Amino acid sequence: MAPQLDAYFSKVDELQDHFIERLRKAVAIPSVSSEDDRRPEVVRMGKFLESELKALGAHVEARPLGPQPHKEYLELPPVIIARYGEDPKKKTILVYGHYDVQPAAKEDGWATEPFELTIDDKGRMFGRGSTDDKGPVLGWLNAIEAHQKANIDFPVNLLMCFEGMEEYGSEGLDDFINAEAKKFFKDTDAVCISDNYWLGTEKPCLTYGLRGCSYYSIEISGPGQDLHSGVFGGTAQEPMTDLVRVMGSLVDTNGKIQIDGIKDLVAPLTEEEKSLYKDIAFTMDNLHESLGSKTTIFEDKESTLMARWRFPSLSLHGIEGAFSAPGAKTVIPAKVIGKFSIRTVPNMEIPEVNKLVEAHVNKVFKSLNSKNTCKVIEQHSGKWWVASPKHWNFTAAAKAVESVFKVKPDLTREGGSIPVTLTFEQATGKNVLLLPMGSSTDAAHSINEKLDKRNYIEGIKLLGSYLSFVAEEPMTES
Repeated sequence: MAPQLDAYFSKVDELQDHFIERLRKAVAIPSVSSEDDRRPEVVRMGKFLESELKALGAHVEARPLGPQPHKEYLELPPVIIARYGEDPKKKTILVYGHYDVQPAAKEDGWATEPFELTIDDKGRMFGRGSTDDKGPVLGWLNAIEAHQKANIDFPVNLLMCFEGMEEYGSEGLDDFINAEAKKFFKDTDAVCISDNYWLGTEKPCLTYGLRGCSYYSIEISGPGQDLHSGVFGGTAQEPMTDLVRVMGSLVDTNGKIQIDGIKDLVAPLTEEEKSLYKDIAFTMDNLHESLGSKTTIFEDKESTLMARWRFPSLSLHGIEGAFSAPGAKTVIPAKVIGKFSIRTVPNMEIPEVNKLVEAHVNKVFKSLNSKNTCKVIEQHSGKWWVASPKHWNFTAAAKAVESVFKVKPDLTREGGSIPVTLTFEQATGKNVLLLPMGSSTDAAHSINEKLDKRNYIEGIKLLGSYLSFVAEEPMTES
């Protein structure tokens, strides 16, 4: 390990209370992007980042994105872009993160105040945004500061892109990235995103693939208004009855998608790829703990991980227009909208999936011989992403993991979607790496979200170490 890394690691340890205080200030800003009345707080969080970066000597710009689509009375929060270092002899790494968070309230079931960083005796730092994504975003700032205070030359030129709408669909971001690809981001050599999680709690990972997500709604309507079941039950064909039967036809109890042709779109599994799953640090107990039950489809690790990462899945999410409050209400809804999504994988192209979904829904509805009307709508779609884990960007990150955690990282894919990953890859034409800081138990998006102190402090070491090894790696494409 390079001597400067020892000095860097020591400085991170020395500054850890300062870095935790920085996270405390960030968590205290309730930057909930999905709530209109908290938009000023999202903007305030952006200004906090702008101020912190300027104090570190970075060139910073807060770029406006204009009015929010469908909510023109609201301005989108700015994208905070920054540059630290302009040495043409150094590689340039572009990093992304987001400074907005999911909604949170104590009455949701939080054990602590969600917008106050609370640290327990096990070193768990509870607070909304602690792991998703304020801790990782601040990790880059902390890495800059630790290098400065250890008097170590920063190993690369660092470009930063921090947005404030990720939890609400990243509205406006794709256009911004595409516009800046040949401008602010033009000298990017590789991209790193820290907005995901370890597979477990002990072993770090590098993520090279994500599933895509296509989200649909099925709208079935009939009567001109809601009806009383005592008067009209048995005399009118009911939209809810039709919808339940159509939605029930999409997937079986064991997760097998029932849409003809979907399986044929999936890229074949090679023996080489299959062999990667054997040594990944994951047990079924990890999954049972996360589920809070043993209601798993598979009993073995390999099948479970491939079902999560490698193969498509279809999930039913809800029914709009149906009675869902506690108690009883004898209403027949005039119109109901069922919602479901398909997590897509290579080589499932969005237009082909859409055609198969529409054909299936129409076929099943027609078989009901109903006088109601049915239409299926694609709400939004994001494509799957797979990168080469043999690229120098990944080999540098693997060396960094070993330098900090003394183990080789697992190479993983993920079942979730981070659409901006593909946007950066396509816009810059460069390799994208997902380098997580948090662990599988962090409960991002849920109550009692947390980031372990160990993951935060060692994660700051990891980000700085990654940049040092990036500087040394030969730039051979793979």
